[in-house]
Amino acid sequence: MNSGQKKRNFQIEAFKHKVVVDPKYADKTWKILEHAIHEIYNHNASGLSFEELYRNAYNMVLHKFGEKLYSGLVSTMTFHLQEMSKCIEAAHGGSFLEELNVKWSDHNKALQMIRDILMYMDRTFIPNTRRTPVHELGLNLWRDNVIHFPEIQTRLRNTLLELILRERSGEVINRGLMRSIIKMLMDLGSSVYHDDFEKHFLEVSADFYRAESQEFIECSDCGDYLKKAERRLNEEIERVSHYLDAKSEAEITNVVEKEMIANHMLRLVHMENSGLVKMIRDDQFEDLGRMYNLFRRVSNGLSTIRDVMTSHIRDTGKQLVTDTEKSKNPVEFVECLLAKRDKYDKIIVSAFNNDKTFQNALNSSFEYFINLNPRSPEYISLFVDDKLRKGLKGVKEEDIEIILDKVMMLFRYLQEKDVFEKYYKQHLAKRLLSGKTVSDDAERSLIVKLKTECGYQFTSKLEGMFTDMKTSQDTMQGFNAAYGPELGNGRTLVVQVLTTGSWPTQPSVTCNLPAEMSALCEKFRSYYLGTHTGRRLSWQTNMGTADLRATFGNGQKYELNVSTHQMCVLMLFNNADSLSYKEIELATEIPSSDLKRCLQSLACVKGKHVLRKEPMSKDIGEDDAFSVNDKFTSKLRKVKIGTVVAQKESEPEKQETRQRVEEDRKPQIEAAIVRIMKSRRVLDHNNIIAEVTKQLQSRFLANPGEIKKRIESLIERDFLERDNADRRLYRYLA
Repeated sequence: MNSGQKKRNFQIEAFKHKVVVDPKYADKTWKILEHAIHEIYNHNASGLSFEELYRNAYNMVLHKFGEKLYSGLVSTMTFHLQEMSKCIEAAHGGSFLEELNVKWSDHNKALQMIRDILMYMDRTFIPNTRRTPVHELGLNLWRDNVIHFPEIQTRLRNTLLELILRERSGEVINRGLMRSIIKMLMDLGSSVYHDDFEKHFLEVSADFYRAESQEFIECSDCGDYLKKAERRLNEEIERVSHYLDAKSEAEITNVVEKEMIANHMLRLVHMENSGLVKMIRDDQFEDLGRMYNLFRRVSNGLSTIRDVMTSHIRDTGKQLVTDTEKSKNPVEFVECLLAKRDKYDKIIVSAFNNDKTFQNALNSSFEYFINLNPRSPEYISLFVDDKLRKGLKGVKEEDIEIILDKVMMLFRYLQEKDVFEKYYKQHLAKRLLSGKTVSDDAERSLIVKLKTECGYQFTSKLEGMFTDMKTSQDTMQGFNAAYGPELGNGRTLVVQVLTTGSWPTQPSVTCNLPAEMSALCEKFRSYYLGTHTGRRLSWQTNMGTADLRATFGNGQKYELNVSTHQMCVLMLFNNADSLSYKEIELATEIPSSDLKRCLQSLACVKGKHVLRKEPMSKDIGEDDAFSVNDKFTSKLRKVKIGTVVAQKESEPEKQETRQRVEEDRKPQIEAAIVRIMKSRRVLDHNNIIAEVTKQLQSRFLANPGEIKKRIESLIERDFLERDNADRRLYRYLA
């Protein structure tokens, strides 16, 4: 606008002609709308013009007659709903729910049409005046005038509960109708569904299942009862999915779980001839799985199963390890343990969902009863010995690994792993020296497993034994290269040179070797000491073997595989026809116990009696006389004559092994005490005991009394001192 132009002022004036609304406008318009609502409820809506009705409702709100429209709607709908409730109430028997469902459907259709007509009121007047929207208003009026009509309310609840009871009894009901009625209650609001139906449904269900469970448990065994409980639980879950609110599932399943499972848990697991113990004993995996799945739903359910199972495993395990008959055969003893473990493993995997808490309970139970038998470490080692000597012949590599893994599992339960190590070392030594191990790979595999489990210290000596065997091969190659031409095709010698620290300590047994063998041994001694300085050789004749060619009186020739002691005895008969026990003992100088076992195997074992004994008996007496059995025959060209030995240690041998183990423990306990005190400097007695026990538990369970003795010993040697003020307090002396 140019500044030069003249400014003009504008003024808006009020409309001079006042619009006058017909005083009867509101009544007339409402009459039209009221008539339309009546027609809709009377199913005559097809003749109505919804556009015109919408415009009328719109104008009423626009001309500030919204209140009249809203209150008129409430009274008209209330009138129709009261008429509907009378029809519903008048319905007889089974038609009651159908009539209710039909009327509900009619009301919903009418409500939708009315809402469309009054859309403008719904959008403007209702939010501004904070009234209830049309659709919600229709639901509230239905609730107050129909559902909460006293006669209908009680009858509806009773009808629904009766139908559910009939369905529980096996009758087929109209689930579609039930779904519609229940959905109606849900549409009216969660409080209506809960107060008018769910609350009563749960109470009645609790009474029903309380009575039924009592009836079931009196006439069923545990397995059958659990099947019924499972079926009832599944039925309720299915019922919810078909016609109840999804939120009711947790509520109704809680009722079934409480009344059918939680209230009878202890009685079920302890039920005579059908409870948990019977199921375990008979491998009833399906029933056990059902019990696990049902009991896991209730508080303390799984702990109840676990406690009963643990108690059963411990009781039966204790019976097994303390059974003197089973303990007579170590291999059978360990096989029973493994079979028991396999059984429970299968139950836990198949029936108990491989539950870790059950695995832990199983492990603690096995640890408890295996250690009740002090000979368990020895028996497990004997089992390994049996398997690695002969039991694994022809077995696949994967199966060997499975057996070794099972052995390791039992080994983990042992509290005295150092006792096992002692026996295992002895048995391994015998296998290696006699060449009787089935598989070097299997031997090494087990050592690797032991190393992984217990560390290098545990297996270093075992590995040293294998190293000695390899070194001995190389030594013999050198000896044969040096003395081979001189020895010719005569007597041959194979020597295993064993490092003293790596092999089990054996008492040095004196034995007079035949002159021919002594000469060979001296040749080897001079060769070995000539190639190795600062070493000492000590012959262990009680550990060796020999191959002899023998010709008997009938001209039969055999090759006899015997021990070194047996060889010494047999070679005496080259120069004598008959010898007394005393003469043999004097000539060989073999200790009495070893000599008796040696002669027993030569003269008393059927099929291998190369000597004759006078008088004939199973035991060797000091007055017995021996001669060559000229009539000896065998189907085999090579005859192996083993020494009669006890598979298990005798009581004195057992005591000796135990004593050696106790001696070996002393430096380990002392080392643990020093390590702990070096880091802590000052510590009281109880804490030292606890720390030492914890540090050594991977090898053995330290005895508090022995720990106390070791502390006293360390105080005497000035490693520790007692505190002057508190005598239970120890100080480390650097």
